[in-house]
Amino acid sequence: MVKIFLDPGHGGTDPGAVGNGLQEKSLVLTIASLVRDMLLDEYLDVEVRMSRSTDVFVALSERSRLANQWGADYFMSIHINAGGGTGFESFIHSSRAARTVQLQNTVHDAIMEQLSVADRGKKSADFAVLRASSMPAILTENLFIDRVSDANLLKDAAFLRSVARGHVNGIVRAFQLQRKPGSGGGSVYRVQSGAFSSEQNATQLKTRLEQAGYQPFIRLEGGLYKVQVGAFSNQTNAEAFAVELRSKGFEAQVFLS
Repeated sequence: MVKIFLDPGHGGTDPGAVGNGLQEKSLVLTIASLVRDMLLDEYLDVEVRMSRSTDVFVALSERSRLANQWGADYFMSIHINAGGGTGFESFIHSSRAARTVQLQNTVHDAIMEQLSVADRGKKSADFAVLRASSMPAILTENLFIDRVSDANLLKDAAFLRSVARGHVNGIVRAFQLQRKPGSGGGSVYRVQSGAFSSEQNATQLKTRLEQAGYQPFIRLEGGLYKVQVGAFSNQTNAEAFAVELRSKGFEAQVFLS
């Protein structure tokens, strides 16, 4: 049985980073809850605990203590960045134990596969939760809450699911988890309105969709800038949404991922 300890940063009286109408504490709780549910619903022989599952304050030392006491195999602290940058980065403790480095490589790369954002790199730091955890540990920083373009992505439920899916995929690969029979593989039906070799063309379509009241985002995949407008676990709902887009003059295709 693999024990995964998820640590949504901040909480309660500590909102974490704030910007563009968002609070870090709420976003990371959403992401961590999605990661937990995906792991438990889709995979065998995995247990998940969280440092918090509601909006409460938990001291840094308590987060690591809970994971250590439980005997977790992996500690994953989830955060949103601030400071004017953009993109994704991950941290491990500056001692850089070989197993921790190996797991960071696996998890970081899996997350980047799901996100069309800047890769800020695999880093190390003397963060308290990483230092005090007795098992391999990682801290992820998922975009910048004070950058408008990043914040717009963080406001999109489909994008947050992609962030969570990247974390799950990393854990699955790192610990070779086996999928539950009939789990459906966490299939997601993505509604795409266009794919372009030119980022400018993709941005123009994104702007048109936003003006029509939608919340699209651009994914760079296979050398193409793909404009995604929605993601659904149910194919019927995805197809209905595609019909709606076409009725408003947009192209729309549904892809299973």
